[in-house]
Amino acid sequence: MTILVRGVRPEDIPAAEAVVRIRRAALPFMISTPSGVAHELTSAHPEKHYLLLLAETPDGRPVGTAQAGLAYDSPQPGLAFVNVHVDPAHQGLGAGTALLRAAEEHLVARGAVDAYAWVLDGPAHRGFAERHGYRPSRSAHFLRLDLAAGALPPLPGELPAGVELRPGSAFAADPRPLYEADAEVTADEPGDVPIELDDYEDWLDTVWHQPTLDHELTTVVLVDGAVAAFTAARTDGATRYGTAMTGTRRAFRGRGLAKLAKTDSLHRARAAGYTEAFTGNDAGNGPMLAINAWFGYETCATETRFTKQLGAAR
Repeated sequence: MTILVRGVRPEDIPAAEAVVRIRRAALPFMISTPSGVAHELTSAHPEKHYLLLLAETPDGRPVGTAQAGLAYDSPQPGLAFVNVHVDPAHQGLGAGTALLRAAEEHLVARGAVDAYAWVLDGPAHRGFAERHGYRPSRSAHFLRLDLAAGALPPLPGELPAGVELRPGSAFAADPRPLYEADAEVTADEPGDVPIELDDYEDWLDTVWHQPTLDHELTTVVLVDGAVAAFTAARTDGATRYGTAMTGTRRAFRGRGLAKLAKTDSLHRARAAGYTEAFTGNDAGNGPMLAINAWFGYETCATETRFTKQLGAAR
């Protein structure tokens, strides 16, 4: 069967809805919405060269999607990402191969040297990556918590002296303190691709104004008025809640503040009607894996980051 691959435009709402349907079918533990998909395109930094693709059968049925771009926020040049998702009900039609080929051509034309792709653990997914020249690197886990029926740790009856809890919405007038905390925490995240958040305006566009970021359910811990820790919440506006990032600034670590932030956010998410909570952790991030196990999260899937050297010369 001939598979047709085309780019997705921000104003193409049916295509954005199709991307969400495919992502949910392939990765049900990810938070994705049509408005969020459109925002990915409109907010992408020019140096990212972001490309969102949709694969369709000749009769116009969407069966797969891919996203690709340069890691413009990494101090290491030539790094790129490509992630391919195919609806499990329509695998075997050649959509994955067609999407990957188009994405790689896009990246090579823009100077990419090494491409990274997250691949679900499983013979079919890993086999596809290896047949196309990708080799495995580090792994990460998707975790799920039943918010509707699970027991959450109680919030402390009294906070330590100088400690306050605030929703992310309290920083609407000036989110820069959250940006500074996010930049510090992100710099310490384990991973193959080093990331430096050093552009406040870009952070506002791509993170703060991302429609799935729930400012009200995001929790920020202040110590003596300074941002010390936070958990950033993403929601689909219906039943699914996800943690985009949880972290503590270096000067405040070892005091249980990340647990406090997450406990508060989870309680408020359940009160708001969300029934499932998801998060993800690098397999080497022992502290956050321990925290999430303490909350009762269970691994629902594992993925491995695969890498491939593309055609550009080093």
